[in-house]
Amino acid sequence: MGTDENLIQVKDGCHPLCNDPQSLIILIYIMFPVGKFAGRFAKALTLIVFYAAAAKLPAHAAPYQKLTLAGPTAVVTFPLLHMVETKALGQYTDKLEFRLWQSPDQLRVLLAKKDIDFSAAPSNLPALMANRGDPVRLLNISVWGILWLVSRDPDIHGFSDLAGKELLVPFQRDLPAVLLDTLLDAQPFEPEKSPILRRTRDSQDAIALMLTGQGQHVLLVEPTASLLMSRNAQQGGAPLYRVQSLEAAWQQSFPDQAELPQAGVMVNSHRAHDLELSRAVEQAYAHSAAWCSSNALDCAKMVHRHIPHLPVPAIESAIKVTRLDSRPASSIRPQLEDLYQLLGKQNPQAIGGRLPDPGFYGP
Repeated sequence: MGTDENLIQVKDGCHPLCNDPQSLIILIYIMFPVGKFAGRFAKALTLIVFYAAAAKLPAHAAPYQKLTLAGPTAVVTFPLLHMVETKALGQYTDKLEFRLWQSPDQLRVLLAKKDIDFSAAPSNLPALMANRGDPVRLLNISVWGILWLVSRDPDIHGFSDLAGKELLVPFQRDLPAVLLDTLLDAQPFEPEKSPILRRTRDSQDAIALMLTGQGQHVLLVEPTASLLMSRNAQQGGAPLYRVQSLEAAWQQSFPDQAELPQAGVMVNSHRAHDLELSRAVEQAYAHSAAWCSSNALDCAKMVHRHIPHLPVPAIESAIKVTRLDSRPASSIRPQLEDLYQLLGKQNPQAIGGRLPDPGFYGP
């Protein structure tokens, strides 16, 4: 085969030797062994060979075939949905999925079965799991106040005004229940005048009781507080008042532990060894959280596509009243330990009886 024919075939990227660039480069230098012009031509042709060969190489496969994010119907989950829509972890997986969970108990099952890789979670749950021997890690805290007291009574201005009154509480053993019990214990209620807690099966039951007039005061997590107020307005019910966030009341009762790191993202034990992936998730989540905070309406529309039973106005309201500020767990370890110590005094089983080890605070 002649030199000119070789050059045409290499240029068109169709010569069989394109699949063997080393052999083709050797052939080029044999064909053009000496001379300044020939040397430059050979170098130029070598670059062509590399480009042609690179074009035929398969793309580098992502390390994980699939990654699954998970979360509850709460503001802490919204950035995860944005990550899925924007394919935020494209260099680590070609398939990024989201799964909704309904209760902390369901989340524990999903984590144990390794059905999910990363999940939004109340800040005490990963600590509890880690202290029980499951090496999960907490990557960040993004929600610093998501619980709201809603009332029909215009004279109720805070939790301290609930003396002797019934409060609907759709939480049993998880973090909101522990925080509420701790907060109420710190209020200056007279003996036998503490609020009467009426535990409901879930948030929907609490909303139904409020809408039918069977309840006057309720503690709800966002966006269900906004959902209640939206449905009440649609039904033309008597006015409802967004009285006080549990975070604001907490700051008044515990000024030395004013910040309440309530929820964030954890990594499951089977992925915790991949620190690079955990850092990528933490950074992508922070970016998406900032986007949600700055684009409440667009974020609300996005969330509605994934969780259709939530109306856009309620989602938008929830975003606006929630402090969504994503910070790495390692940078706020003192605030987390303050909370864990407080929970340990009130309810040791909520965190597994002790502070987590230093390696727990990631990424």
